[in-house]
Amino acid sequence: MRIFTVDSFTDQPFKGNPAAVCLLDSGRSDEWMQALASEMRHSETAFVLGQGDGRPLSLRWFTPTVEVALCGHATLAAAHVLYSTGAASGPLEFSTRSGILTTKLLDHGRISMDFPAYMPTEISTPDGLVEALGVPVVWVGTGPFDILAVVESEQVVRSLTPDIDALATLNARAVCVTARATDASGGVDYVSRFFAPAAGVPEDPVTGSAHCMLGPYWSGKIGEKSLVGAQLSQRGGIVHTTLRDDDHLELSGSAITIWSGTLDIP
Repeated sequence: MRIFTVDSFTDQPFKGNPAAVCLLDSGRSDEWMQALASEMRHSETAFVLGQGDGRPLSLRWFTPTVEVALCGHATLAAAHVLYSTGAASGPLEFSTRSGILTTKLLDHGRISMDFPAYMPTEISTPDGLVEALGVPVVWVGTGPFDILAVVESEQVVRSLTPDIDALATLNARAVCVTARATDASGGVDYVSRFFAPAAGVPEDPVTGSAHCMLGPYWSGKIGEKSLVGAQLSQRGGIVHTTLRDDDHLELSGSAITIWSGTLDIP
């Protein structure tokens, strides 16, 4: 079986978010896939299975410790592998725990993904959130997976040094911290960071699924359907979002293969 490491949401090597992509030759047990994801140690490993007969490909995502229901950067990585190796050229359909996800290769080299849109619902600030982040929050919401914490400025997002152990005790997959970009003329509309210690990922470099919530939220605030988000992790990355309707969001970004090889295990 072929396996790859791909840096997603970037056009530069060693930036963006690395994901492993394993092209399965047959179905494997959950325990086998979890063990391989733990061996790879990326925030997500994508497992693709299909016959190339026009039916949707099966796509599943595992962190080093758990299976997740939605992952943007590993979906982008899987589509990039199939396009770059010549296994596909037109639109791809993936059957996932979050429904059918469609990808397309765009003229300028980015890959677009049709993802669900999640407008966050305002909630009372959870006990311990402000203390764990170490900064005031101006608004708190939640989507199906994560807490969204809006802070007052881009500089606050950049300088965050949260208590990761305390964040892991909150009742959510992760906490996404965001603010309006300081200078929108630089081509970026909003910034974010994403902390998911409860899923085995203290800080994720670039998180596509978080933008399913960030895109709708900031589109509502800014009044534009198409936006550009920058995730301010150490590696950094860029995610383009276009709100199609209340239920659908287009995420797009670039990706680059770092290495590829063959699994030697039986």
